[in-house]
Amino acid sequence: MKTLKLRNHFQTDATWIGNRFIDDHMADANGEFVKVYLFLLRHLHNPCVPLTISTIADYLQNTEKDILRALSYWQKERLLTIEYDDSGKVSGINMGIVLKEAEPLVEPAIVCTEAEPDVPVVAEPTNIEPFRSRKELKSLLFVAEQYLGKTLSGSDIESITYFYDGLGFSADLVEYLIEYCVENGHKNMHYIQKVALAWSEAGVATVDQAKERSSFYNKNCYTVLNAFGIKGRGPVAPELTYINKWTQEYGFTLDIVLEACNRTMGKLHQPNFEYADSILKKWLTTGVHHLSDVERLDLAHRQTVAARKTESRPAGRNKFNNFEGRTYDYDSLEKQLLSQ
Repeated sequence: MKTLKLRNHFQTDATWIGNRFIDDHMADANGEFVKVYLFLLRHLHNPCVPLTISTIADYLQNTEKDILRALSYWQKERLLTIEYDDSGKVSGINMGIVLKEAEPLVEPAIVCTEAEPDVPVVAEPTNIEPFRSRKELKSLLFVAEQYLGKTLSGSDIESITYFYDGLGFSADLVEYLIEYCVENGHKNMHYIQKVALAWSEAGVATVDQAKERSSFYNKNCYTVLNAFGIKGRGPVAPELTYINKWTQEYGFTLDIVLEACNRTMGKLHQPNFEYADSILKKWLTTGVHHLSDVERLDLAHRQTVAARKTESRPAGRNKFNNFEGRTYDYDSLEKQLLSQ
């Protein structure tokens, strides 16, 4: 029997990318940031090849500041950690490390990546084995699958378990969390995790508190967007920052915020959060607490404008007497008429 020749056509020079990166991080990241992350993964197989921020920037046709921003972003996402030397410069990058807190980036130095095993990334490392047998958690995972419309992956289970155990959410609160996000069009577990962390930081511990927070958020945001004529979408990050500033930092009620939005539209005929903020900032410094205070300021402004106009007008002269009057000799005129 003739001997078979087996030839290998498989690609051996390849870069491995974890599914968690694709499922939970790639969609939300800036495209240029994704390029940087993939470039670093590629060079894990060449740990002794010296890299600098400059060489990475040149290869990807970006600026060095763009590369630093990308590294900072992925560190905040807990997909890598940055090492520094004694002078405070970047000396290394470890890939696949679960981080606690991201550190600020400084001026770059030589970067030599060391191959590290790709460690699954979660908000906090959690051992889920003790909870698999819990009936309540099993029920919660089943409900989550119904809301998300898919079989939960291992990373999904880890995230939900972290909400339940790490954040101390009750099963009812975790269920409402997933329901709330899905109803608002977000089935991505990365997004659900961000909402959970925001609730935890705000001290939300019950479903009623979560509903109150959600109602307050939706009412304020969508009322402002409607006042600006923006429909069919939620607020983007800068808009949400302004809305939170007006209602929380400034402490204005919604009717005062809407008055500022209406005046912005009346003046500019287009939405402008910065202009509305300038109005509200002025009202804050003048002690506005109610709409009646705004009316008081308007009245004072009108009176000031009227007083300035009066002061600028010359006394005793107007459009009727702003000329030299004529003089007549009535006796002479009478003699002229009689002679005719």
